[in-house]
Amino acid sequence: MGNWCIPRFLVTGWSDRQPVLSMVRVTVAPAVSMSIEAGLAGFLRRHGRHERAGFQLYGAAVSAARDPFLYGTLGVPDTLDGRFDAIGLYVYLVIRRLNADPEPGPTLAQAVFDAMFLDMDINLREMGVGDLSVGKRNRAMWEAFHGRSAAYAAAWGDAAGLEAALARNLWRGAEPPAGSAVAMARLAVAQAACLAGQRLDALLRGDIHFLPAEEAAR
Repeated sequence: MGNWCIPRFLVTGWSDRQPVLSMVRVTVAPAVSMSIEAGLAGFLRRHGRHERAGFQLYGAAVSAARDPFLYGTLGVPDTLDGRFDAIGLYVYLVIRRLNADPEPGPTLAQAVFDAMFLDMDINLREMGVGDLSVGKRNRAMWEAFHGRSAAYAAAWGDAAGLEAALARNLWRGAEPPAGSAVAMARLAVAQAACLAGQRLDALLRGDIHFLPAEEAAR
């Protein structure tokens, strides 16, 4: 087994409870390490100008989506699926904000999306998912993210519709705790308003901030 240091601008932590946006040392088999390194090298070649900002924005979304208020108070499931769905909501809000601007906003939005799914790929490999299964699992998560994003976009501006979409996707058919779906809808709208006030030039540097979840959900 070999040790491999994930660069600081790469985010992991969806699959566990470790802090995000930090240097993480993981122990991986040499073949997995080579696969991860190859994936990173390909990503850097394709996205040389915006990849660092994309990872930083994605990392900030992950950090915001790990706010304990979401899980402890609102009852979002603190599971692999629940954390994936919470991260997906925050990444959707970032991409929505970036796509509201002309270029290079949409290009940076693509870099955020790519950072998310490179991170998911790495997390799956750290969890021991084999090469033949990683692609299928990643595609399933890609499709889930796109479906959720489309549902949120279609319901945007309709408070009841957004509440229903969030309840359906964050709790996956289970009944949310009383008032939690309404609070999540308020949170999503408040975070979107917060992001709308942030300049594209700052976002291009990877600078972004979110409201604390408890404040946004009021």
